[in-house]
Amino acid sequence: MNTLDTKDYIVFLIYFVMVAGYGWWIYKKKKSSSSASKDYFLAEGSLTWWAIGASLISSNISAEQFVGMSGSGFKIGLAIATYEWMAALTLIIVAVYFIPVYLKNKIYTMPQFLNQRYNSTVAMVMAVFWLLLYVVVNLTSILYLGAIAVSGVSGIDLNWAMIGLAVFAIFITLGGMKVIGYTSVVQVFFLVLGGLATTYIALDQVAEHFGNSTLLGGFKQMMTSAPEHFHMILPKTDPNYLDLPGLSVLIGGMWIVNLNYWGCNQYIVQRALGADLKTARTGILFAAFLKLLMPVLIVLPGIAAFVLFKEKSGDFASITNPDKSYPVLLNLLPVGLKGLSFAALSAAVVASLAGKVNSIATIFTLDIYKNVFNKNASEKNLVIIGKVTVVVSMILGVVIAPHLGMDKQGGFQYIQEYTGFVSPGIFAMFILGFFWKKTTSNAALFATIGGFVFSVILKVLPGLVNLKFLYPIGFASPTASGVYEIPFLDRMGIVFVVCVVGMYIISMIENRKGLRINALEVDTKMFKTNPGFIIGSLIITGILAALYIGFW
Repeated sequence: MNTLDTKDYIVFLIYFVMVAGYGWWIYKKKKSSSSASKDYFLAEGSLTWWAIGASLISSNISAEQFVGMSGSGFKIGLAIATYEWMAALTLIIVAVYFIPVYLKNKIYTMPQFLNQRYNSTVAMVMAVFWLLLYVVVNLTSILYLGAIAVSGVSGIDLNWAMIGLAVFAIFITLGGMKVIGYTSVVQVFFLVLGGLATTYIALDQVAEHFGNSTLLGGFKQMMTSAPEHFHMILPKTDPNYLDLPGLSVLIGGMWIVNLNYWGCNQYIVQRALGADLKTARTGILFAAFLKLLMPVLIVLPGIAAFVLFKEKSGDFASITNPDKSYPVLLNLLPVGLKGLSFAALSAAVVASLAGKVNSIATIFTLDIYKNVFNKNASEKNLVIIGKVTVVVSMILGVVIAPHLGMDKQGGFQYIQEYTGFVSPGIFAMFILGFFWKKTTSNAALFATIGGFVFSVILKVLPGLVNLKFLYPIGFASPTASGVYEIPFLDRMGIVFVVCVVGMYIISMIENRKGLRINALEVDTKMFKTNPGFIIGSLIITGILAALYIGFW
């Protein structure tokens, strides 16, 4: 039943009051800073490692995971968990090699990095681009998918659900990054608790349907009833190969997805830029451990829903869109617990919205407004502009979201594919800018613009050329209509290689002309880590190896 009981609303209200009250207390506790803008946007020097780690996860895990990834679990199976498990390893790499470069060079925003490493043209082009991407793709997708889940559980009208989520997120965001960081700890607690409750119900439903008495029995029954849903590496004959093309999830485009998202993304990196190196690294390692847990909370319920759908069991028999599977599970929870899980889902959406819109405000205020419109803006003025940007961008998100057609396909894969049109070029520009001092500004522009153009060409190529000849080597797979396409993860790998080669050629030509290059300060000693971090990293790597071997 798509309604909440009075007790569920009471549980949710308690959650709302607790988070809002805690956020207000943090806000009032904040000490005045001589750099009010950095304190507002970055919480400079005030976030602990556990707040950084929790903020990373709460900003990342949102409706696109709970709704979209659970839907992909329904459709594809455990293989979709590669986005979460590979992210754990990626976070370790970012902590060791990326964060030291940012902190050593006092970089606070991604456009600032581009300005410092390349020039103001590259920085401004990317600042505008990131704003458009964050508002039109990311913010809208979080709002819309979140509203689908909230509406599916509570029966609230979809538009009112979006408005409610937006208002709650604005309330949290206006307190600045410190409020976002510390309220994220509460959000993650509810996220994990509610997620575990839903997973419990999902396994229990399977166990009960098949006459098993334990949760483990339910899990084993899932593996028996849907063995194809428990493979991490899909063969090229799998109908979902276009989404997850075999070994590309280990040695191909999945690395570009994750390294770009976790290492070159203002929305994510911002959480660690206000801390010292040791605190930032510890927080990122904590987030990596939490990442290992996420598929248990998100993917397993989707697989359970698929098993029950096959059995035509209860409400599962009526699922027509995989993204509806998670709300169906939430509706099975008992009174009170349903309110708790509803709060957990809302927590995930609100925390992610707050993080995203704070990053939008940071880029607009520090990289566009301050550099173009008011170079002498006071600290107070910058904070005011940031808060106005928060409200305006959220309004735009609510207005735009219903018109993007996200209900036509799986939300999670939709986001991944269309973000992938630009991430290869961005990642190439960042990685060469970090570690190759000869990289020039024109080479960076080539990666930015050329990468997007090449991505579009590879997307439309199947309509012009029959790519069936690539099928035997796994670089093309048929769609439902019989057209052979290159999987988007492979497209990203190809485009990344083209960008790197192009950047190398352009840079070498321009280096011969003696052009001045703004190299970053990079010292190999920066990459040294402490024993505790090394031990934690080895544990994560060992767990990942066991998971991939066990579910290959």
